[in-house]
Amino acid sequence: MIYLDYNATTPTDERVLRKMMPYLKGIYGNPSSVYRFAQESKRAVEEARENLAKLLNAEASEIVFTSGGTESDNTAIKGIALAKEAKGKHIITSKIEHHAVLHACGFLESQGFEVTYLGVDQYGRINLKELKESIRKDTILVSIIYANNEVGTIQPIKEIADICRGSKVCFHSDAVQAVGKVNVDLGVLGLDLLSLSGHKFYGPKGVGALYVKKGLKFIPLFHGGGHERGRRSGTENVSGIVGLGEAARIAKLEIEDEGKRVKLLRDKLEQGILKSIPEVKANGDPDNRVFNTLNVCIRHIEGESILINLDFEGICASSGSACTSGSLEPSHVLLAMGIPAEIAHGSLRMSLGKHTNIKEIDKVLEALPPIVEKLRKISPFWQNK
Repeated sequence: MIYLDYNATTPTDERVLRKMMPYLKGIYGNPSSVYRFAQESKRAVEEARENLAKLLNAEASEIVFTSGGTESDNTAIKGIALAKEAKGKHIITSKIEHHAVLHACGFLESQGFEVTYLGVDQYGRINLKELKESIRKDTILVSIIYANNEVGTIQPIKEIADICRGSKVCFHSDAVQAVGKVNVDLGVLGLDLLSLSGHKFYGPKGVGALYVKKGLKFIPLFHGGGHERGRRSGTENVSGIVGLGEAARIAKLEIEDEGKRVKLLRDKLEQGILKSIPEVKANGDPDNRVFNTLNVCIRHIEGESILINLDFEGICASSGSACTSGSLEPSHVLLAMGIPAEIAHGSLRMSLGKHTNIKEIDKVLEALPPIVEKLRKISPFWQNK
């Protein structure tokens, strides 16, 4: 199998698994209990918190463990909205957000909040001038994705944070596709809230975190025993948190070298596809996107058909977000970037990772052109173009 869907999920690193195993077997104490056996679990959770804080250049007390990116996004958006609705009920986001953000904002609209959805240019970048002009006296939150999960475009996060800080508006970023791939330095960026998920950078599924800047108040999504300093009730997923912490420790050590290696492979794949297949459009910011992501539109055929044929060749890829892979609708991200629906339907996302090698890239470049040629021969769009 050639796995090129690392943006959907990553394999758990063997070092992460080894770190987790004691907390799945012998060390099973509840970290909220006071006896020594349980405190072993507590120490492991706090060590993981420290490791994650170091990766982000944050303070450990600013890290809240969650079940993943979706919970973190919902907690940030709904939690700030409820905490600050006395000031105003206006939120700003973009049209290319992950559905965890878009649907959370949609829910708030049903509760009387107003949401402004910023457009993007052909590369998937928001317009800072439009953002600044959209902020009003009753604006309480801006939520802009750090790195887009479909096309990889990285937004100007520091500039957005500066605008929000100058207007005294909270700024949240869904950084699920950025953490572990780019250097996310919260000491420099100035974010108020940031979401991340462990399984996107070789940690386990079912665990993530929300960074909350010290002193910022929000209404928790979950109520109960007051875990995570009252910010996320529920007994901690100790083994998962330990795995997330270890993944963070490894990422801090390896992110730079791994980024350079994978980018070379991604660029080879992109250049090979554009050279060998006619009428292909590469999507996303060519100069400012995460190093592992390639998104192309192959005209006159359906992305789903490409994926099925690639699967026959043992190649795993995607036509967009894994969370909407069952949808027959064209990508909302590509539509927002101005790509016509009939072209967006032919999208193909290939996301590389630490196990991707040159032989696999060569195999994909060998397998894909005949697949496209075969599908175009039976495509009415290709025949009638």
